[in-house]
Amino acid sequence: MLLYVVAYDIPCDKRRKKVSDLLEGYGIRVQYSVFECVLTTSQYNELHQRLRKKVKLSEDKIRFYPLSAHTLNQIQVWGGPPVTEMPGSTII
Repeated sequence: MLLYVVAYDIPCDKRRKKVSDLLEGYGIRVQYSVFECVLTTSQYNELHQRLRKKVKLSEDKIRFYPLSAHTLNQIQVWGGPPVTEMPGSTII
């Protein structure tokens, strides 16, 4: 499992709502258009397939940032929810 930061910029309200609704099933919203998702490889691939059906790549932008376990303790959070924890891990 890896923690992914998923950020998007989608100008169409209807598509943006569909993407945010889908991402809420995979992770936690940490900013308006940013989610943290702890995913297995199969979940990550499934999310990609499902998102491809909801976006228009000529207009929309989505980024996936994988974060490894050894870099989680370097994340700084100022306000908002704490960093999503990996199952079985401790963040100090």
